[in-house]
Amino acid sequence: MHSDIVKKGIEKTPHRSLFKASGLTDEEIERPLIGVVSAKNEIIPGHVHLDKIAEAVKAGVRMAGGTPLEFPAIGVCDGIAMGHTGMKYSLASRELIADSIEAMTIAHGLDALVLIPNCDKIVPGMLIAAARLNIPAIICSGGPMLSVNVQGKFRDLNTTFEAVGAFKAGTIDEAGLLELEEAACPSCGSCSGMFTANSMNCLCEVLGMALPGNGTVPAVYSERIRLAKHAGMKIMELLEKDICPRDIITPDSIYNALRVDMALGCSTNSMLHLPAIAYEAKAPISLDYANEISEATPNLCHLAPAGEHHVQDLYAAGGVTAVMNELSKADLLKLDTITVTGKTQGENISGHEVKDYTVIRPLSNPYSQTGGIAVLKGNLALDGSVVKRSAVAPEMLKHEGPAKVFDSEDEAIEAIYNGKITAGDVVVIRYEGPKGGPGMREMLSPTSAICGMGLDKEVALITDGRFSGATRGAAIGHVSPEAVEGGPIAFVKDGDIIEIDITKGILNVKVSDEEMAERRKGWTPNEPKVKTGYLRRYSKLVSSAMQGAVMLDD
Repeated sequence: MHSDIVKKGIEKTPHRSLFKASGLTDEEIERPLIGVVSAKNEIIPGHVHLDKIAEAVKAGVRMAGGTPLEFPAIGVCDGIAMGHTGMKYSLASRELIADSIEAMTIAHGLDALVLIPNCDKIVPGMLIAAARLNIPAIICSGGPMLSVNVQGKFRDLNTTFEAVGAFKAGTIDEAGLLELEEAACPSCGSCSGMFTANSMNCLCEVLGMALPGNGTVPAVYSERIRLAKHAGMKIMELLEKDICPRDIITPDSIYNALRVDMALGCSTNSMLHLPAIAYEAKAPISLDYANEISEATPNLCHLAPAGEHHVQDLYAAGGVTAVMNELSKADLLKLDTITVTGKTQGENISGHEVKDYTVIRPLSNPYSQTGGIAVLKGNLALDGSVVKRSAVAPEMLKHEGPAKVFDSEDEAIEAIYNGKITAGDVVVIRYEGPKGGPGMREMLSPTSAICGMGLDKEVALITDGRFSGATRGAAIGHVSPEAVEGGPIAFVKDGDIIEIDITKGILNVKVSDEEMAERRKGWTPNEPKVKTGYLRRYSKLVSSAMQGAVMLDD
């Protein structure tokens, strides 16, 4: 066992003394030491209840003969961080989470890990750590928030962001705004649409790193506690069989994750996180591969923001296993991949039929024949960009319009709220990429403002930053190379005609090569807006969005 280095032999007398100072008995010290990594905090609604999940996990570990040792991980609430400087720390926190888990695990000689995330960057941060450490590990999330019916419609966090735009447009009053504020997020859990947190928690199942139900069992259901106990028991089995993350996260399981991502219509942020996880698992992917998979994957689900359903509806319809079972009928998955259940993915999904074909459409009647996410390329995005195709109005799948260019999200929001954006415009927001931001802010505020003001079927947004999983509309992010690295987006001017064809995967600016070369002469990039502390170091090491914004030290 790994933990022998901190507990076996005469030389480890001081180490055992310290474990005993923490209250451990000889019997507990002799058993496998299982790290229980809880992202519990009192800020993020998806995390306020994770102490209950951790207690259930620890009970499962003890039942199966291990000694659980809990330690914390940080997290950023993307909703609370949205629209101000704090959002620069969101994506960057993914690397802090992975690094801190690495440090704690190796420093204390832990044998295996149960990782308890729930929101946005915490899930991929923990998966990155698991792949890097490559000791037995399992993900056990805190589960999704509920959605409740208000004024005849089921609501979510996105409702409140769009309501701000509606209020400024004069279509709702202050009383209506307050009613939505108090009802949109009615329980603990990860926000209730197919936003980034729920996307990644569902994809944990598909990758094979979490038990079935991880992505969809609501946070407030007792079933979530039982699932956590089973995760605690299962880690002991994984340890006994020496099944490690890189046995599970393979090119085939990543293929499955991309396939289900397209069928579910996941957040565009999955196109940041899957390459980063694959990089750590020594199974790197190109996002060109994602387009190939998307072209042959029917989009079966329209969960918020793409439609009216929420994760509780996906749960009731059979969950991720039912989606995978439906896809398997067309041989769209690699079913012999091993999972944390100890069984193959094919064994996991066998018999899990769809319970509600209005939530999970049949293969014979998909929302579209192609997947929920598209990668666009062209002279504006030489390396690529990403859009949530399933959340784009049909009339915006192909669009041409004049650019309105802003060097920060803040400038763009001010222009939108002040009525300076009109039908047909293409809003270009630059210097918000991984290096240039630094930190690649999510931009739910401008997209929600556009939607709330009724312009989502007439205005597109393009950025070298990224959009929230809650974003809907023609919002194209991850434009690479980013502006600070001299990508073409740095040289777009107001009035330039932008060509968007999401169906064909095209993103161009209608400016000649000669004119672009002329604009480059004497150019110097804007300096990153934060030049101190962690973000300064992050901006120096982070790679492009199309590489997953991983930290490169060589």
